[in-house]
Amino acid sequence: MAGPFIHNVAADDFGAAVLQRSQEVPVVVDFWAEWCGPCKTLGPLLERLTVEHDGAFELVKIDVDQNEELAGEFGVQSIPTVIAFRNGAPISRFSGAVPEQALQAWLTEIMPSELDLKVDAARDLALEGDLGAAEGIFREVLETQSDHSDAGTGLASLRLAAGDAEEALIVLGKLTPTPEVERLQSAARMATSRSDDIPGLEQALSLDPNSSLARINLAKALAATNEYEPALDHYLHVVRSKDPAMDEARVGMLDIFGVLGDEHPLTVAYRRQLASALF
Repeated sequence: MAGPFIHNVAADDFGAAVLQRSQEVPVVVDFWAEWCGPCKTLGPLLERLTVEHDGAFELVKIDVDQNEELAGEFGVQSIPTVIAFRNGAPISRFSGAVPEQALQAWLTEIMPSELDLKVDAARDLALEGDLGAAEGIFREVLETQSDHSDAGTGLASLRLAAGDAEEALIVLGKLTPTPEVERLQSAARMATSRSDDIPGLEQALSLDPNSSLARINLAKALAATNEYEPALDHYLHVVRSKDPAMDEARVGMLDIFGVLGDEHPLTVAYRRQLASALF
């Protein structure tokens, strides 16, 4: 069945059709094959419901025979396997042909709730520069559901930008850990160590080069001003010294890695050095 909300997609187009598109609307991915009997039952049902929902979600069909690597990436071991994506990440999945009633219930679960729609509206306001209105909506959502992940990370991001790392940490502490939550927590912990007296901290270290406390204080201040490489050097020095403060230095390095991301050259280089220093 063809239509504006149903797409046959190959691996090269997966990023745009699924990961990017799911930032705007839920995307349901159907991993299927021509020879699969249950696929011939589930596929038409999914397509009909997609049309009936008229854009509430989009359906992407992936032929596993032509996209084996992509199927393996998402752990597809039997077909049909159906995975729902929102905000660039998988949120729910099932395998096998299911009855229409069960499929309808599953689709209802992956649809944005009223609170989710409010968060989307807040994000739009933030992009337009109306940060006060966006923050108000995020807070309203969190009053109803204190662990709403998207509202929590949205509010924490705004509070971090406003220099209120302490409140950001409080908000994030109520959320289920995710990579985004942990990244923001790392950024907030570093921001709480912001200091305008980096020259004074450097002088304190020069007067007592063996002081791990002075070195960690300087590293924290440097990290808070995005001077990540010198901060990592100081933290690594403490770890290598096997000082009792080495665990605090290790956590400081991990916070920087969390902000930079796993693929950043500094993360790659210093994670290897940290592992060598620890083991």
